[in-house]
Amino acid sequence: MSQFMQPSIILLRDGTDTSQGKGQLISNINACQAVGDVVRTTLGPRGMDKLVYEATKATISNDGAEILKLIDIVHPAAKVLVDIARSQDAEVGDGTTSVTLIACELLKQSKQFIEDGEHPQIIIRGYRKAALLAMKRLEEMEVGVDALGEGSNGRRLLLERCAATALNSKLICRNKAFFAPMCVDAVDILDKDMNLKMIGIKKVTGGSVTDSFLVKGVAFKKTFSYAGFEQQPKKLVNPKILVLNVELELKNEKDNAEVRIDDPAMYQSIVDAEWQIIYEKLEQCVATGASVILSKLPIGDLATQYFADRNLFCAGRVTGDDLDRVCMATGAKIQTTTNNLPENCLGSCELFEEKQVGGERFNFFTGCTETKTATILLRGGSEQFVEEAHRSLHDALMIVKRSMQSTKVVAGGGAVEMELSRYVRDHARKSPGKQQLIMLAFAKALEIIP
Repeated sequence: MSQFMQPSIILLRDGTDTSQGKGQLISNINACQAVGDVVRTTLGPRGMDKLVYEATKATISNDGAEILKLIDIVHPAAKVLVDIARSQDAEVGDGTTSVTLIACELLKQSKQFIEDGEHPQIIIRGYRKAALLAMKRLEEMEVGVDALGEGSNGRRLLLERCAATALNSKLICRNKAFFAPMCVDAVDILDKDMNLKMIGIKKVTGGSVTDSFLVKGVAFKKTFSYAGFEQQPKKLVNPKILVLNVELELKNEKDNAEVRIDDPAMYQSIVDAEWQIIYEKLEQCVATGASVILSKLPIGDLATQYFADRNLFCAGRVTGDDLDRVCMATGAKIQTTTNNLPENCLGSCELFEEKQVGGERFNFFTGCTETKTATILLRGGSEQFVEEAHRSLHDALMIVKRSMQSTKVVAGGGAVEMELSRYVRDHARKSPGKQQLIMLAFAKALEIIP
């Protein structure tokens, strides 16, 4: 009787679902299939866009990763598909819907084996064997740049075709001949590391999508400015650029500060000290010889007018990403103080100018010498269209980057998947035992793409 008197040991919280076995496996597969059905109709050039409404924001997209990110999926097994799509988007940039559908179809094909009592390990072993065969055949089918027979233009032709293929199923597919060369030019400008963070995409609502253009340098939207800004120069040749993380604004004493004086005449000395502090900062900036002063923090009306009187340009409240790109492009170094500024902290470019783009003013830095960078100014009629065009261009840029790193391609349009399916199926017929049926299921799953 002693064993019945011992208290039970509770390892999990009360209410925890401990389902396992065949029933739970089938439930997980059904949940993943439901996710696959959501993105299935977005695949390919004839795929349809999805409208996802969340709170007060509506998103129109056919990007599998974007759709799955917006949908609030709570099933733990189905969340794995979201992670697959996000990994594909981060590593490759395109093909998010394809990997999701292939994963769902592999689960669907394994469902019959699970219901028949097959152990999951046997199914996985068969899938792995089939995957190795598919990879082997894939390497045999790859085509290099030389096979295009275009001579020195073969590499660029390949990259433009890859970018156009990535844009083929997107909202801007009709303008792929316009955007594909732009994507190749943007990635070509970068250094060997090909850091895509050095390609900024700025969205300007209004105008036609074909009004978009590529800037071989840095461009960002004009920041908030005070009176005196219009007196500053709007075009400078070979300017020196000073980048600060300093607030150039006249600051009064804080509300909780207390200053006790014996003589009322001393009050004026306190006010003068406040003015002297800001004037010292401004004089130190001018003394560096910089003709463009940028800061992450505000530049007040006094400083704006001070720089305008000396024919200098300034901009405050510049976003961190834009400021980092300016620093990496021009060679400038962010300074947190104006005291003892070194000579090598200044950056340079061939031309700075401020121009109107649509209804916005933009600052352009071109001819950057230190590190090559590019900016794409994207135009469009509506906010949703511009956002989807932005996602499409990101996918195309990622594909061009990958194609530059590995100049091997295979045929698209589902042709590769059908060839791999045929190859695996032929080998499966020669395999003995249960592995034959599992490999045939793998081959059938690949047919979901075409």
